[in-house]
Amino acid sequence: MQAMLRLVLAFGVFWICARIFSPFATIMLWALILAVTLYPLHLRIRTSLGWSNGLTGSLIACAGLLLLGVPIVLLTMSLIEHGSVLISEWQNGTLSITPPDESVKTWPIVGEPLYDTWLTASTNLQDLLMNHGEQVLALAKGALGGTTDIISTVGIFLGAMIIAGLMMTYGQSGEAAVGRIASAFVGAGRGREFQTLSVATIRSVATGVIGVAAIQALFLGLGYLWAEVPGAAILALIALLLGIIQLPAMLVTIPVLAWLWMSGDGSTVINSVITVYLLIAGLADNILKPVLLGRGVNVPMPVILIGALGGMVGMGLIGLFLGSVVLAVGYQLLWAWVDHDRARVETEATTTSTVNPD
Repeated sequence: MQAMLRLVLAFGVFWICARIFSPFATIMLWALILAVTLYPLHLRIRTSLGWSNGLTGSLIACAGLLLLGVPIVLLTMSLIEHGSVLISEWQNGTLSITPPDESVKTWPIVGEPLYDTWLTASTNLQDLLMNHGEQVLALAKGALGGTTDIISTVGIFLGAMIIAGLMMTYGQSGEAAVGRIASAFVGAGRGREFQTLSVATIRSVATGVIGVAAIQALFLGLGYLWAEVPGAAILALIALLLGIIQLPAMLVTIPVLAWLWMSGDGSTVINSVITVYLLIAGLADNILKPVLLGRGVNVPMPVILIGALGGMVGMGLIGLFLGSVVLAVGYQLLWAWVDHDRARVETEATTTSTVNPD
């Protein structure tokens, strides 16, 4: 009875702690992922410059905030300013939309329908809103909801960057604490092994999935700019998102190549060179991913990839890391159990043959 009461009390305390911590779970998980990914950089900077852990962690956190925060703040201020102007013009009845350029028709995939809608809005906006009021309202609600989600995600990510700087400052003591917790669950030897596996898996996913997608999107974006494709930055962003969700970037590149040859603006030689470049950049993930994904991890690459994809489907972007870590640890636990059971059977067979040699 006393043991049951202790168990219930322990479960109650754990449940209350989980409820208290739950509002901060997402930002703390992102902070942990960032800290684990950036900690090797932290060590290199600290060693080369001879700085303290606190100063090095502060430098990385401030650099991350500047690289991510400043462009986002400027973009947000610009959107708010333009939105205020549009609302003011709408209220005063002076809102006018500039007619589209004829080149819009040549844009890949969306050129024709976008041109027609844009032209109608520029000539008779009131009729467009009356005839397609429900669609416009749904689009406005979706845009508002998407903007809110993006702002929330950006805020969480910036906050996680600050917390990651603090985590890297106390990286050694944090590593020791996590090792003690893991050892308490699965034993000293296995605990250290699973801790190392989790860290290596997070870094592998960061470089093998997000890193490869970013590199490929960068080269494709340069190629789109070279080819003077309209909306090159947006197409590069789409290629980045496709790379993260493990869809081929050729879904964007092939329509761009079709537009390149159908527009007929460049010479055949230049178009051929651009085509070869975009094909190489669009297929680069097939070479980079096997090299980077799973490097330094004692788990087959397909296990990490399946875990990353399944986790992202179920939990979003953070599931890329959680899914791969959980599946990698589960894979190791499975084979540890199989090997342990096999060793036990072999030991019993050896003991039996020793006792009964005949």
